[in-house]
Amino acid sequence: MKDSNRSFPKTNPLLLNAWKVLTAYAKATNTIVCVVDENLLPIQEMFVELVDKKNTCLYCLKYQSNHQEITNVHDLVCSPCNAIHVQAIKNAHRFGGSYVYMCDMGFMFWTSPIFMNGRFAGALMASGFLGTDRQETIEALRDMSGGAIPEEELQEWLSAFSTCEPERIKAMAELLLICAESLTVGKEDYHELLRRRAVQQAGITEQIALLKDKYPEGIITPGYPLHKERMLLAALRKGDNAMGRKILNELLGSLLFSNPDHFKYIQFRSIELVVLLSRTAISPGNSEASLLETNNQYLQRIQDTRNIEELTDELHSIVENIAGQIFSFRGIRHAAALRKAERFIMENFTHKISLHKIAAASGLSAPYFSTIFKEEMGENLSGYLNRLRVEKACHMLTETELTLSEIASSCGFEDQSWFSKIFKNYTGISPGKYRGQGGNTISEISENNFSADYRTQIEKEKTPNDGSE
Repeated sequence: MKDSNRSFPKTNPLLLNAWKVLTAYAKATNTIVCVVDENLLPIQEMFVELVDKKNTCLYCLKYQSNHQEITNVHDLVCSPCNAIHVQAIKNAHRFGGSYVYMCDMGFMFWTSPIFMNGRFAGALMASGFLGTDRQETIEALRDMSGGAIPEEELQEWLSAFSTCEPERIKAMAELLLICAESLTVGKEDYHELLRRRAVQQAGITEQIALLKDKYPEGIITPGYPLHKERMLLAALRKGDNAMGRKILNELLGSLLFSNPDHFKYIQFRSIELVVLLSRTAISPGNSEASLLETNNQYLQRIQDTRNIEELTDELHSIVENIAGQIFSFRGIRHAAALRKAERFIMENFTHKISLHKIAAASGLSAPYFSTIFKEEMGENLSGYLNRLRVEKACHMLTETELTLSEIASSCGFEDQSWFSKIFKNYTGISPGKYRGQGGNTISEISENNFSADYRTQIEKEKTPNDGSE
C-alpha cells in the first residue's frame, strides 16, 4: 500500500516531534502508536507505520468496509471503529489526562491529548494488547467478517498479541500522558488545568443532580442559599479548604440549577461573593489600597470569564487565595473563644440575646469580643445575628404554615414590623412575597453589576456598631 499523490497540509512541527517521541515509546513498550492532528487525522508521515499488520484497525477496514483499498491516511479513518477512537480522544481532552478503552474486537487502546497555548493540537494513541480472552476476540473477529477471515490467517495474526495485565496498561497509559505533557506548549500546564476543571464540574453536577431530585420539573426552584455563604466563611476561617471547595460547588450548583440560562446573573452573584469574602480578609496588615487593588484584580478575572468552566475555576482559585489570607493572619489565640461564642449563638439566636451574654460565653469582655468578632468574622455582631435569623425565617416561610408573626417571634425578632424590615434588607423582598414565590428570589441586577439586596447589606454594614443589637 502506498500513499497516493493527494496533497496534504503541512504537518505541525509539534506533531512531527511527537512522532519521534512515540517511535521511541513504541520500541520500549512493544506497541503500535499513532499521532493524530487537530482534525483527528493521523499525520501523513506515519502512513507506512500505520499500515503494518499489527494495526488492529486494518482488519475492520479490510473485512467490514467493503474491502476498501488503503492509499492514504484519510482512508484509515474510514474504519467502523474510528468513532470509538474519536470519542476516546474527546474524553481525554475533556479530562486533561489519559483515557484507556477497549474496542469491540477486544483490543486495548489508550490516548492523551497535546495542547499548544491552550488549544487542542492533536493526540497520542497507542495499542497492541488484548483486553479479553483470546477466544472471545477470535469469535468477535469471525462475527465481524462473517467468517471471511481464513482460520490460519486469523490464528497467525492474533499470535502477535498477548493479553496484558490492567496495571501494566495503566502504567503505559501514564507514560504516554507524560510524553504528551512534555510535548504540550504553553505557559500553564494545560493538562492539569483540564483535570482540575473536570473535578470542579463533577462536584457541581453532583449538587445539581441532588436538587433535581428534590425539586422535580414544575416545582418552584429554590432561591439563592445565603446560609451557604456563612458556611463557606466558617470553613475558610477554620482553614478547612476541602470543605470550602465543597460548599463553593454547592453554591454554584444551586445557582446553575435555578438559573441555567443566566450566565451573567451567575457571574454577578460570583462578584458579590468575592467582595463578601475579601472583606473578611481585612486585617491590620492589609491596607485599604492593597485590598482595593486585589479586589479589582479578582473582579476583573471573573468579568473576563466566558463560560461556567472558566468562572468556576477562577472562583475556586480566588477563594483559595482569600482562604490563605484569612488563615494566615487570624489570631489563633481567639479561635477557641470564637468557637464557644459561635456555639452559644447557634443555640440561642432564635431569641433575643445580648452582646454581654455572648461575650461571657466566649470568656472575653464585651468590648474586646465585639472588636475581635468584627475582625474575625468580617461583619459586626448584629449583622451576623440578623443574617442567621433571616436564613432561619427563609426556611420556615417555605417549609411551615406558621404566620409571619409566629415566624418573627420564633426567629428572635422583636415584632413583625422589624422582622419584615430586616428580612427585606437581606433578600430584597418582603416575607409574604418570599413565601408566595416559594422562596425563589432573583435579585435585580443594576448597572453597577450588584444586586439590590447586596447593596442594601453593604450600606447597612457601614452603620457603626454600638456594641448591642
